[in-house]
Amino acid sequence: MNIPISKPNVGEREIAAISEVIRSGMIAQGPKVQEFERRFAEYHGVKHAIASTNGTTALQMAMLANGIGAGDEVIIPSFSFFATASSILFTGAKPVFADIDPETFNLDPASAESVITEKTKAIMPVHLYGQAADMPAFEALAKKHGLILLEDAAQSHGAKLEGRFVGTWGTSGFSFYPTKNMTTCEGGMLTTQDDEVAERARMIRNHGMSQQYLHEMVGFNFRMTDLMAAMGLIQLDNLPKWTAIRNNNASYYNETLKNVIKPLVRDNATHVYHQYTIRMPDGVDRDEVMKQIQAKGVGVRVYYPLPIHRQPIFEKMGGYENIDLPQTEKATREVMSLPIHPLLTEAERERVAQVINEVI
Repeated sequence: MNIPISKPNVGEREIAAISEVIRSGMIAQGPKVQEFERRFAEYHGVKHAIASTNGTTALQMAMLANGIGAGDEVIIPSFSFFATASSILFTGAKPVFADIDPETFNLDPASAESVITEKTKAIMPVHLYGQAADMPAFEALAKKHGLILLEDAAQSHGAKLEGRFVGTWGTSGFSFYPTKNMTTCEGGMLTTQDDEVAERARMIRNHGMSQQYLHEMVGFNFRMTDLMAAMGLIQLDNLPKWTAIRNNNASYYNETLKNVIKPLVRDNATHVYHQYTIRMPDGVDRDEVMKQIQAKGVGVRVYYPLPIHRQPIFEKMGGYENIDLPQTEKATREVMSLPIHPLLTEAERERVAQVINEVI
């Protein structure tokens, strides 16, 4: 594509920071990871941040640190990336799928409540595309039913609702994959306000050790390297600036695009536009117009064309055949994301809007 859907935003400062770590000889988990954790926690206003190898392991740690395991059920949306569900499966627990709000694409609290059973242990909304889910409603729902509240914040670094950052309501997992709003190449971060959850998470990521060679549980090697953390510190410094650029690009699209359904932003919310996702109007074949747009050199993409509950692995597992998620299914047929990353030039942005308006 002449105009790609995303680009890793890495510059000379990151290269210099990584070089400095290499020269120091402290390249595994060390002082840079500790500094990154402290800074990330301060930025989001949360007590604890625990770095990990990627966003999936951050979510897995969130599950295990909260005691989720075999026999438990965790409610999630099916309209998300597969890691939302696989992080649950890794613990032996069962993902239970609920439908989404058609305007925000986030988990619908009423649908989530409708699938609560005596086996439900937790609920995990996803802050999809960079917009916070309805966390006050989910906080109330968790309290009402005695559930653990988790957050999949992989796409929402810096997003807010009612002045409060995502990642501060429950135990949360962030991702630093290259296309995310900030990156460490790979990497993840767990955030929590709970001291005991944080202590368990730190042991889980480091072979179950509470101190060197003292293993209190069976853990994993989910440690982040100082190379990744050094890069993350630079990226975190740039996050507010990049978020402002993403919002500026979104404002341009909101003003310029004509024949599509543009993304709704909740009241009192700060959307960070990991993706700018439009919907096709009735009667428009999304897949056909996407081919025409891509043929003109504009990188558009569908996140996500097949809901998780209809992925082949869940068909093999069984028990997911009769799930009715009409809003999820409708969204998979109608959504399309446009380039919105901070490296997008004004000319490229204008070209994207021009092509969309020509084709749809």
